[in-house]
Amino acid sequence: MTQEDKTTLLVLYTGGTIGMARNPKTGALIPFDFGNIYEQMPVLRNFDIQIDFMSFNPLIDSSNMKPEFWIRLAKTIEEKYEQYDGFVVLHGSDTMSYTASALSFMLENLNKPVVFTGSQLPMGVVRTDGRENFLTSIEIAAAKEDGVAIVPEVCIYFENQLMRANRTTKFNAENFNAFVSGNYPALAEVGVHIRYNKSKILKPNFKKLRIHTNLDYNVSILKLFPGISEQAVHSVLAIPGLKALILETFGSGNAPTDTWFLEALKHAIDNGLIILNVTQCKSGSVEIGRYETSVTLGEIGVIGGYDITTESALAKLMYLMGENYPHEKMISLLQTAIRGEMTIN
Repeated sequence: MTQEDKTTLLVLYTGGTIGMARNPKTGALIPFDFGNIYEQMPVLRNFDIQIDFMSFNPLIDSSNMKPEFWIRLAKTIEEKYEQYDGFVVLHGSDTMSYTASALSFMLENLNKPVVFTGSQLPMGVVRTDGRENFLTSIEIAAAKEDGVAIVPEVCIYFENQLMRANRTTKFNAENFNAFVSGNYPALAEVGVHIRYNKSKILKPNFKKLRIHTNLDYNVSILKLFPGISEQAVHSVLAIPGLKALILETFGSGNAPTDTWFLEALKHAIDNGLIILNVTQCKSGSVEIGRYETSVTLGEIGVIGGYDITTESALAKLMYLMGENYPHEKMISLLQTAIRGEMTIN
């Protein structure tokens, strides 16, 4: 294999637990030196892949993640897109599903892998899960069949499972299997072999990459709970500049039937607010009208989000609103799977 034929990957380190190591003198956690990764992890040479590294400056703890950084990340991938066969993004796990979901919408016509990964324990800790997550993400991002990437989409690899990014939620803060894809099968299961679920992976369209960076942040989330007050609902609906609201409902899309609640939502919808109904459950789909407690939601114009995750709904709304689609087109696209983010019943 010539140098020109060698698969090339770019590893983007944004911050997070995976990129930390212990200072041998003080024992404190410090950023891992990816510039010396081949010395610290010589097994990488066995891949026969050209792997380049880029660390963002400053590094960002995932709890401080903001949409402005999503834009920066998308622009970096666009800038480097023609130079590399795939990308591995090292990111803190707490908000990884948000960032990875956003990138799935921002990168249109993606025909190369963008694999997000991280860890629950720092790379520099003996029992770290980061090493396996990192090495397997490299192998997946480089995987091709007949010269075409096997997984040409934004995904998350964590603890033996490759998942579509915009289907994921972080559900565990302690176990190594930190993420769940409750409504969509894994894209690959990793054990002795990597077994790809090829029928569930998005197919490349070989069109030119387009990125969308005009995100609109005027969206909020209202999680329903027993006893939610009229004041609480009205305060959220009264947020200045609010254009869209994700309504996290019970079960298959159910909500209180109190007159004040339904009237408040109807008034907001009549004044142009988009309200997207997303279930609080980790698995299952919104079915407006299945129970009496959701019939009126459909009648007043609340949009059913099917089985979309809250993280993906937030990213999709920011993306669609940033594109300035007309109101009716927005509603139509919210009920259409445009990046494999939901299953239409």
